[in-house]
Amino acid sequence: MKFSPYKRLRLFLVGICLVLLLSGCGVWKHFFGDDMEPSPPELMSEGLEKFRSGEFEAATEIFQKVKDRYPYSKDALQAELKMADALYQRDMFDEAYEEYSEFEKLHPKNPEIPYVIFQEGMCFYRQSSTIDRDQSKTLRAREEFERVIKRYKNSPYANLAKRKLRESLVNMAEHEVYVGNFYYRIGKYEAAMDRYLYVIDHFPDLGQYYEAIENIKKCKEDLAQEKAIEEKERIEGRSWWSSFKHFVFDTESDYSSGSNSSNRD
Repeated sequence: MKFSPYKRLRLFLVGICLVLLLSGCGVWKHFFGDDMEPSPPELMSEGLEKFRSGEFEAATEIFQKVKDRYPYSKDALQAELKMADALYQRDMFDEAYEEYSEFEKLHPKNPEIPYVIFQEGMCFYRQSSTIDRDQSKTLRAREEFERVIKRYKNSPYANLAKRKLRESLVNMAEHEVYVGNFYYRIGKYEAAMDRYLYVIDHFPDLGQYYEAIENIKKCKEDLAQEKAIEEKERIEGRSWWSSFKHFVFDTESDYSSGSNSSNRD
């Protein structure tokens, strides 16, 4: 039985398909690799699973992959935010802040923005120093928390921001009192007063306000005592000089009188 060239071609193709099916995935893997490229939803699902299980480094890599491979997919938007969250969980606060900040710039109308700004504040809050150290991070945290409160006062994140803001203000007030106390201990009373006055002007609703008032009273008392001592020393010094002059000139006068008497004799 003879087949036309067309039929022979069809039979050949059918045979190839049968060979591929019978050989399972081996031939396919040989030519096209072990796995098909996962879709954006599949990658996101994997990344979220890693995130939930605490594998934040692996989650970061997967979210970055979604951003790089599928930048215009709807999953890329979620990947941007979750990547910032993963970095935050890894205590990589500077890197996390950059991701949150970039998200805010690119998507200013996104409903997650109150959360994003709050997290920007938390990135600085988590890096806040103890009261004996520089408070620049605490100040930045304060600014971000105030932004949430002013712009999104009805958001649940505004309430969270209020709590963290108060903690930040307490830290800053304690720092000023701490520095003031240091100046007081070394006798720099005017410098100490400047710090205490700053607390009174900027933190009137905190407990450190009353501590600053009491410390200012002490500074004024010590300054007054210092001035009294200086005045006493000045008067005593002038009295000493006056006595010294009298002694010198009186002695000289007596000497001159004695010399004149001798000459007359």
